[in-house]
Amino acid sequence: MTPQRDWDALLGKLNKVLLTGAGIGVLFFLIFPVFVVVPMSFSDASSLKFPPTEFSFRWYQQVFSNTDWINAIQTSFGLSLLASSIALVLGSLAAYGLVRGTMRGKKLLHSNFIAPLIIPPVILAVALYMGLAAIGWLGSFAGLLLAHTLLAIPYVVLIMSVAIQAFDIRIEQVAFTLGASWLTMFTRVLLPNLVPSAMAAWIFAFITSFDEVVITNFIAGTYDTIPKRMFNELILQVSPGITAIATVLIVISLVLMSIFAKVTFGSKKR
Repeated sequence: MTPQRDWDALLGKLNKVLLTGAGIGVLFFLIFPVFVVVPMSFSDASSLKFPPTEFSFRWYQQVFSNTDWINAIQTSFGLSLLASSIALVLGSLAAYGLVRGTMRGKKLLHSNFIAPLIIPPVILAVALYMGLAAIGWLGSFAGLLLAHTLLAIPYVVLIMSVAIQAFDIRIEQVAFTLGASWLTMFTRVLLPNLVPSAMAAWIFAFITSFDEVVITNFIAGTYDTIPKRMFNELILQVSPGITAIATVLIVISLVLMSIFAKVTFGSKKR
């Protein structure tokens, strides 16, 4: 090899090392709080202390024996399950119309569906507050469900639009040629081929609803979700019990992301 090639090879190896190091550094920076919060949740101390000197489950017992926290957990799961499921149905239908439709202004409609991702949450919260107050739904579970569904739909539309765009339209046309109705084609031909994308969209919608706090604080009224209760408790005092519920949320997020990775990369291998 010539000296120039040796130098190029050395630079290539150096770039790989630097890129790997930078990636590991960013990853460590992102997950470093996890290494602090999780151990503190098992601390026996009466205040936040890291590293913990004694380990105990006292804060988990305190959280899961507290009626207010139990109600918040039930509300969060029920609300997120409903909102993500409704968002999946409505968002999938909207995505199909945006991809296969021939009407004018599709780009404008698509931008309208994506708008909640761009508009600051505080502006959305004020708008929803005024809108729900006008129809008498402010502080109701129905209003909260409507707001969370609105926030989750953009993720469904984005993911399902890409999946439908990648699906060969000729297969749909063959189904129509053989006498299938649109509903039959959609449920028996299109959807079975989009299950991985639909599951990924549902997971993103669920996480979006489950983690929402700004809009929830504006319109939830007496309803408590986990993020809202955490936020309100942190205003009053920083209790170690917060680290316990934060650890539970971390575990839930990891489980959902693992399912998402399994569904996404598993379908690509097939």
